[in-house]
Amino acid sequence: MLKKRKDLVDYTRLAKLTPTEVLAQLGSSLNGLTKQQVAVAREQYGTNSLELKKKTPLGMQILKAYITPFTLVLILLGVISFITDYWLATPSDRDLSGVIIITVMVLVSGTMSLLQSIRSDQAAQKLRELIKVTASVKRAKEELKEIEVAQVVCGDIIKLAAGDMIPADMRLLQTKDLFIAQAALTGESYPLEKTTLDTQEKNVSPVQRDNLVFMGSNVVSGSALGVVIAVGTNTLFGQSAKELTKKSAPTNFDNGLKQVSYLLLRFMAIMAPLVVIINGLTKGDWWQALIFGLSIAVGLTPEMLPLIVTTNLVKGATQLAKKGTVVKNLGSIQNFGAMDVLCTDKTGTLTQDKIILEYHLNCDGENDQRVLRHGYLNSYYQTGLKNLLDVAIIDAAKEQLDVSKLEFTKIDELPFDFKRRKMSVVVSNQDGKIQMITKGAIEEMLDSCAFVEVGNEIKHLTQAQKRDVLQRVEQLNQAGMRVIGVAHKTYAQAKEFSIADESDLILIGYLAFLDPPKETTKPALDALQKNGVAVKILTGDNALVAQAVCKQVGLTPGQIMTGQDIDELSDQQLKEKLATSNVFAKLDPKQKVRLVNCLKQTGNTVGFLGDGINDAPALRAADVGISVDTAVDIAKEAADIILLDKDLMILERAILAGRAVFGNIMKYIKTTISSNFGNMLSVLCASIFLPFLPMLPLQILMLNLVYDVSCLAVPWDKMDAEYLQSPKNWQTKNLSKFMLWFGPTSSVFDLTTFAALYFVICPIAVGGSFTTLTPRQKVIFIALFHAGWFVESLWTQTFVLHALRTPKLPFIQSNAALAMTVLTGLGVLIGSYLPFSQLGKNIGLHALPLMFWGLLFLTVLAYLALVTVIKNRYLRCYQELI
Repeated sequence: MLKKRKDLVDYTRLAKLTPTEVLAQLGSSLNGLTKQQVAVAREQYGTNSLELKKKTPLGMQILKAYITPFTLVLILLGVISFITDYWLATPSDRDLSGVIIITVMVLVSGTMSLLQSIRSDQAAQKLRELIKVTASVKRAKEELKEIEVAQVVCGDIIKLAAGDMIPADMRLLQTKDLFIAQAALTGESYPLEKTTLDTQEKNVSPVQRDNLVFMGSNVVSGSALGVVIAVGTNTLFGQSAKELTKKSAPTNFDNGLKQVSYLLLRFMAIMAPLVVIINGLTKGDWWQALIFGLSIAVGLTPEMLPLIVTTNLVKGATQLAKKGTVVKNLGSIQNFGAMDVLCTDKTGTLTQDKIILEYHLNCDGENDQRVLRHGYLNSYYQTGLKNLLDVAIIDAAKEQLDVSKLEFTKIDELPFDFKRRKMSVVVSNQDGKIQMITKGAIEEMLDSCAFVEVGNEIKHLTQAQKRDVLQRVEQLNQAGMRVIGVAHKTYAQAKEFSIADESDLILIGYLAFLDPPKETTKPALDALQKNGVAVKILTGDNALVAQAVCKQVGLTPGQIMTGQDIDELSDQQLKEKLATSNVFAKLDPKQKVRLVNCLKQTGNTVGFLGDGINDAPALRAADVGISVDTAVDIAKEAADIILLDKDLMILERAILAGRAVFGNIMKYIKTTISSNFGNMLSVLCASIFLPFLPMLPLQILMLNLVYDVSCLAVPWDKMDAEYLQSPKNWQTKNLSKFMLWFGPTSSVFDLTTFAALYFVICPIAVGGSFTTLTPRQKVIFIALFHAGWFVESLWTQTFVLHALRTPKLPFIQSNAALAMTVLTGLGVLIGSYLPFSQLGKNIGLHALPLMFWGLLFLTVLAYLALVTVIKNRYLRCYQELI
């Protein structure tokens, strides 16, 4: 038996053994394993699971949650507060209030981030569980059945067909024109042919063995039967997973968050030292100035940004799942919302999944059951991937023919591939007559045919007859039908058949299929266009069929281009054509990838919707790959997002949800950073003139804590319908503009509040101007000033969040979601009560007089009025707010 240890799996020896010997080594047979053998194999060799992304240990999650650049500043302030307020203080002056507040901030921020991180992992795992990749397995006393790949064990007999992912390392027992793509293992872009015999030298690598296939590769064409020889981490893919799992390129959203950090660092690097220098020079206490400078750095920072971003993404993914969309990669949600071009296949997306065989015509253009019979034999006996055309042929034959009387024996087959665009089966009847029956695309079939059957005569296929056939086919294409040719060839005896035998065929007729558009296609395309997403059709069908479907669904095709047209253009010429062309026909996989890349290079965010083998490269190339739950395994593996129903209406709803997620993230970032910037700018200005600090470090931290906690409801806010109508992309330059427009706007009212507090409210409440007061009265004066600006800053920050969340008039034309309204309202109430509480007294605040509240009310009204004016001017300049 094989050993469980991966270093003792001898691939070379297994390749050289006969199929019978390999099965004996594994204790298996062509009938498959029994239930008892499956249990033993799983125990001996392990499970077939492989976590390519290593799960972050809980200890590391805790460390990342509590130790961030933001919390490090808080911890430093906490240590300094402990030393100055407790350790070095006299017993009567010792006070741990500052340490407690900072500790609470670190614990709240870290704990909530940790819980959200754990929830994010759990949500992502639940979403991944919705997408099942299966393998076709033969087990004892059972027919072939689909089971989850994780349930595969060593010794299992696996059936492979075009489009399948290889579920484990396998030794091939039977093959038929099998081609495997091994790019994930070898980097080679071209598929390799695999057989049951190994002709390689003894010292070649396992992946070069002719009769071995490996996890991480996929079937391009052909079929095979194999036995599993290694699973999970014991596979070659498992052994090299770390090397193969490269960090994915950062998305536009990742780069945006990084740029936000750099922007904040630049402002911190300017403002924090200025605050230290100004306060050190004006107040004479450099140690207090240093602590205050650190507080300013914290005050500029939206501490809850990582938490709110993660919450938004998880909430968005959960919402999308309810809308029939599974997000495999949370980061792809931003690209989903930013998508402005959707490339999609035609069949099954714009049209119905159920294709109907409308006509089975002979070369005279008449319905002929003989053509249907030959088409049925080809579709029924092929063992590759049966597509919708095969299903339609078989269904039609069962209705119109007595298929039970078609007694044929299959001898051989030549599976379909995208280069030949045809496939053949070889069958014999009871009289021993051997026939190759071929069906495929008309152009390729005409190239392979030397004869044509007209009436009861077989004639040489002339150019005139080819034109007649193409003319009839074109008429059917113009009616929106897809047409394939049917031909045959007779042999005196059986032999080893190959692709070379697909020549000198006799064309007997053609099959015409109707794939009517879905009822939802036209309204879905209209909705996508209304929401700023251009739709381009990339199909392997011919141009006439694609054009007919476009007319039926109301899509303007523009200049239709074929794969041949594309090959004749340079990349620059192709980019120019993309502006006027919406339909690209008769494409191969490489041409689809080229189109996607050219669209990306012209500045578009490109989505690709596909479900076939030939769509996988384009799915990987697109900014966001979209597939469907019924797609082949390789397409689902390549996609970022899976639609549980292949319906463009679901896609349109999911795009809007993605934009809402992005909008709520930007809402928090823009408003919070701009208001923080305004507050700190106010502090910088006030520090020059005030004889004391405008606000103590602990008070700044408490202000940030109350505001940021109230912002936790932002992910549940709604976006205006107008915002969702256009693609949303990250532009950091707009963030700095937003800060510079709206930050100083808040500073205007901060400075008026400072003046009112210093010259009017505090002198009246305490009984004199600051310079004339006793030391005890000065303490009350300063505490009143701090409390007044604390409350005013919290109110203006909170209300401006409501004002800037929408281009409309807040509370009148556009209201926030109930959760956001309630939580921000509670934040304002708690912050307003704080100066009257014991906690407020402990951090240096004082109960505010009644006259302050009248000033506050007028200030907030004036502030919102000015923000509305500035907002309108900003919109005129930049056309977008959030």
